[in-house]
Amino acid sequence: MIIDCHCHAGPGDGLTGPWDSDLALDRYLRRAQAAGIGRIALLAAFHSDYARANAAVARIVAGQPDRFFGYAFVHARRDRGRICDMVRTAVERYGFIGIKVHRGDAPISGEICDAARRFGIPVLYDPMGETHVAELLAAQYPDVDFIIPHLGSFADQWSGQLALIDHLARHPNIYTDTSGVRRFDLLVEAVRRAGPHKVLFGSDGPWLHPGLELHKVRLLGLPKADEALILGENFLRLIGTTPAAARAAAAVHSGSTHPQANARSKGWEHYEYIL
Repeated sequence: MIIDCHCHAGPGDGLTGPWDSDLALDRYLRRAQAAGIGRIALLAAFHSDYARANAAVARIVAGQPDRFFGYAFVHARRDRGRICDMVRTAVERYGFIGIKVHRGDAPISGEICDAARRFGIPVLYDPMGETHVAELLAAQYPDVDFIIPHLGSFADQWSGQLALIDHLARHPNIYTDTSGVRRFDLLVEAVRRAGPHKVLFGSDGPWLHPGLELHKVRLLGLPKADEALILGENFLRLIGTTPAAARAAAAVHSGSTHPQANARSKGWEHYEYIL
């Protein structure tokens, strides 16, 4: 089962670009099916009212519940004071599996992290290159899992992406996804240093081609078991267990018998299975 953990869908009302306009999935879904992607996690387009946008995504998810997961998109500033209620609706009524936040709206807040902790779900937060926030998130909310997409920067900010790799390697609750990462060697380094259990496959569809984004993971040349972690097992672990249990499961993959652990003890030159 290949799972795309990052795809936008539903209505937008800003009309400043495709990111806040109506998002049809027809072309994306044809491409995803051709690439062998079986399930997709959906999140709203940018919107002036995320409660409405989330409801629209929920209708899409409800139409094909065996195919789609859903994230609750929230605005840290505009939704202040009602975030817990929005997340409760998303989790208990819609069956959503996580919270989505974007720095382009506002910086992530404690209110959002508290809601994630309360409902036991991960947060997908795009910091737009401000990856130092991972240090604060990891320290103040060690029992919440955070997925920092695009290796921290969709804008190809090399310094931010490079800095995130250190956070991935040091903090058990910080993860990333592969969507939009153009500097392939940084993706190699992220897997090499942090391990395949810290990286999730995502496409940032429908704007990016899911088959092309998937091929980047294939090009890593990982053993099948490690590739399977990135292509779906990590995502299922994060949404299917408590963060503490997820980290316990991940520890199995970074133990003394795992290639990453061997590489840590012998030197990175022994991590031979990545191109």
